[in-house]
Amino acid sequence: MARISYVEPRTARPEVQQIYEHRLRGQPANVHKAMAHNSHALTPFLAFYASVGKSLDRRLWEMVYLRVSFLNGCNYCSQHHIASSKRVGLGRDDWRALKSGDLSRFSEAEQALLRYAEKLTLTPARVSNEDVATLKSHLTDEQVVDFHLLVGLANLTNRFSGPLALELEFPAESV
Repeated sequence: MARISYVEPRTARPEVQQIYEHRLRGQPANVHKAMAHNSHALTPFLAFYASVGKSLDRRLWEMVYLRVSFLNGCNYCSQHHIASSKRVGLGRDDWRALKSGDLSRFSEAEQALLRYAEKLTLTPARVSNEDVATLKSHLTDEQVVDFHLLVGLANLTNRFSGPLALELEFPAESV
């Protein structure tokens, strides 16, 4: 059970109803219904979410989001990104590897990027010049910025959804 109420479409203020209908096509997820308690944050959040990671390969995007969500123990975000990762060809063995941290099934570049995402999530103050140089050996400066924003976005949604115990809107997939 969620630790806060959801702002449901039928009881939402007009500006939130507008967001639900036009930005979310009448299908707000529980994260949106929780965030709607602060409608001034919901609109910029949706724009930020839509803009982050555009320069990155979508498969990598999903892998990073999943790895960070697994590290943070966020079932809500993990399940949402398990579902969306299917569209880019990730499957149960990939999810298990991302959850366990055994990254050997992934390319050398993917392993390096996932290790960096882990360090940025768990010990950001320990990111070194060497770490960034490794990142830059695989990504352009634009992509480095996008990568950092993506890891930050995943951490934001994990730290919002998990502790508030937001409920999944669909049956969970076992990993």
